Amino acid sequence: MALVTTAEVCDTNPQLIVSGELRALQPIFQIYGRRQVFSGPVVTLKVFEDNVLIREFLEEKGNGRVLVVDGGGSLRCAILGGNPVVQAQNNGWAGIVVNGCIRDVDEINGCDIGVRALASHPMKANKKGIGEKHVPITIGGTRISDGEWLYADTDGILISRTELSV
Repeated sequence: MALVTTAEVCDTNPQLIVSGELRALQPIFQIYGRRQVFSGPVVTLKVFEDNVLIREFLEEKGNGRVLVVDGGGSLRCAILGGNPVVQAQNNGWAGIVVNGCIRDVDEINGCDIGVRALASHPMKANKKGIGEKHVPITIGGTRISDGEWLYADTDGILISRTELSV
């Protein structure tokens, strides 16, 4: 999304907003990581207080994708920490959006990747490996499907059914 802001995308595509093809997530996410502006095709994951599947995804090549994790909005532990984020950066992920908490904030803020999460929390997650991959999820008041596109900047996060030619 070269120098085109999420606000400009909204202003120039009112028909996509009306049709529901372009949706904005509620402004509940904090900004982490060095890459404040990022975009890419979405990979969805649904977990609860468990980070095994998140780590597995981020060990794969990202190819510019964005991992969107519905962590159930839990504020009781962190489901993403510094090591997997470093791995995600090195494996070519564009960003990670977490409906839950992260930890190792200083380490994450040193990474050249975009990260959004509800908050930080010092306690670590369970490691049972329970969750669902590539399923439709609802976070920030918005339903998100695997393969849709995410556009994020300091104004917010947009989800589009298709890649936008901006």
